Amino acid sequence: MITDLIVHCSATPNGRPHDAADIHRWHLERGWDGIGYHYVIRIDGKIENGRPNYWKGAHVRGNNEGTLGICLIGTNIFTNEQYLALDELLGDLREVYPDAIIRGHRDYTSHKTCPNFDVRIWARNMGIDPK
Repeated sequence: MITDLIVHCSATPNGRPHDAADIHRWHLERGWDGIGYHYVIRIDGKIENGRPNYWKGAHVRGNNEGTLGICLIGTNIFTNEQYLALDELLGDLREVYPDAIIRGHRDYTSHKTCPNFDVRIWARNMGIDPK
């Protein structure tokens, strides 16, 4: 059961056109089983699939069970296309997982700032109840 939708950033230089395949390669290089996120939002707003939703993610240490990870490419400057895609994706996921809360990675640990904005405030401003 999915209980949390967690937004991340790739912590890569802003404006670089990385994608899910790049993250998959980087995570394999770290010795992981491939990309840890379920979705990646490129700088052009294209949403790419990462892990299937039925696979446990590898994106929040100690909080991967029952969560889906969404990664925005960049560090702290995201495009309007990315924000629109995030709004669309969260809306679609909420239809499937209506009780899931929406948070940023930083809400799960005191030593992370990812995705470098308050996801709950952003969601409310977009008309989404983060719960």
